[in-house]
Amino acid sequence: MADIKYKRVLLKLSGEALAGKSGFGIDVDEAEAIASRIKEVYEMGVEVAVVIGAGNLWRGKQGLERGMDRTTADYMGMLGTVMNAMALMDALERIGVFTRVLSAVEMRAVAEPYIRRRAIRHLEKGRVVVFGAGTGNPFFSTDTAPKWLSKPPRSMGSTTLIRRRTRMRGSSMK
Repeated sequence: MADIKYKRVLLKLSGEALAGKSGFGIDVDEAEAIASRIKEVYEMGVEVAVVIGAGNLWRGKQGLERGMDRTTADYMGMLGTVMNAMALMDALERIGVFTRVLSAVEMRAVAEPYIRRRAIRHLEKGRVVVFGAGTGNPFFSTDTAPKWLSKPPRSMGSTTLIRRRTRMRGSSMK
């Protein structure tokens, strides 16, 4: 095992990272490519957690422009993040990486409920954890979730945040 700088990382992926060239939907090739890169880090002995957006499936702004209720639009986005989390989980498990999807919005048939200690335990057991539904609260983007997850009392330990592709404006990760 190589010398690693970080024991645990939290990766924030834009949903658009799964879209590929089309910019919309889930491109299985992209999911597999991301899974392969995550596996490289995982195989170095790093505990990997992922927060994923849904910009490839839904932009609440479009609904709002047509008069949709903001809370409804935000919950639809949360559902999209769970779909993306499941696609990434599937790609990871097909290459031999044990993965768990945890959701901030309860939907036990497809994801475990987010419980901080459960997330930490999954990481300690060598599983990649993919978070769906952001913080579970309307009016917050998935760009807020990594910052929220890294602060006490919700902190999952010493995490380092790595971001990949997003067009979201108005969120700060600093």
